Amino acid sequence: MKHIVSIAWLLSHLEDTNLVVADCRFQLGQPDAGRQAYEEAHIPNAVYFDLEQDLSAPVGEHGGRHPVPDIDTLATKLGLAGINVNSTVVVYDDQGGAMASRLWWLLHYLGHEKVYVLDEGFSVWKKAGQPVSSLLKEAVPTVFTAHIRTDIIADVTEVQAKLGQPGTLLLDSREAPRYLGEVEPIDKAAGHIPGAINKFWKDVLDEQGRFKDESAITENYASLPRDKEIIVYCGSGVTATPNILGLSEAGFKNVKLYAGSWSDWISYMDNPVATGEE
Repeated sequence: MKHIVSIAWLLSHLEDTNLVVADCRFQLGQPDAGRQAYEEAHIPNAVYFDLEQDLSAPVGEHGGRHPVPDIDTLATKLGLAGINVNSTVVVYDDQGGAMASRLWWLLHYLGHEKVYVLDEGFSVWKKAGQPVSSLLKEAVPTVFTAHIRTDIIADVTEVQAKLGQPGTLLLDSREAPRYLGEVEPIDKAAGHIPGAINKFWKDVLDEQGRFKDESAITENYASLPRDKEIIVYCGSGVTATPNILGLSEAGFKNVKLYAGSWSDWISYMDNPVATGEE
């Protein structure tokens, strides 16, 4: 696997000098729960990144519910956490990889390639009897230098311009009822971006919540064209990232995140909305 490491791998590398472990546990609707869980117990020497405080910018009129954070601010936080060009970063959560994949994607966006998602997450790590700690790591500050990859991100203007274009495929990562517009528990409007097809992000996981192996992940995306640009979105730019990870595992090269996603799309009154099957 190119972007996923096992519990056994992490256990054997915990003492590596350049390793930084990042805890990204977060529960939507319970914004303090992830940090509290981290403070109670975490993988030894892990640092904590909060989805809304660290991995998102403040919510505004546009940009969605979890806008991409200010680059300089995030780079400073990464440096304070001990992450620099030499670091190998392993990120984990307890949400099937959704929150961890957000930091995985952000690090790629900032030009850092040596970042991996831990398979299975913290609860399985703990249940397996692996070491945990309540000691808060005092990281040695360093300098993280960002090299922005504009080729892996899309904004609303780009998505508007590419609607219906034969060279671009829109991929909606939400559950089918939200994509179809049958329910919408979070955002102000139900439905999807016209022309988008649906591929639920949890399809990259098996019945035990582990990431599928490379062949099964490749099969998951077998119906998608490899000669088109794929722009992936979800509700707010978080759960789209496991699909981006999966597409990369399956060998897709031309993949972007619509960072504002559905919550940004519907913040523009003139943007069209579709419901039902495409």
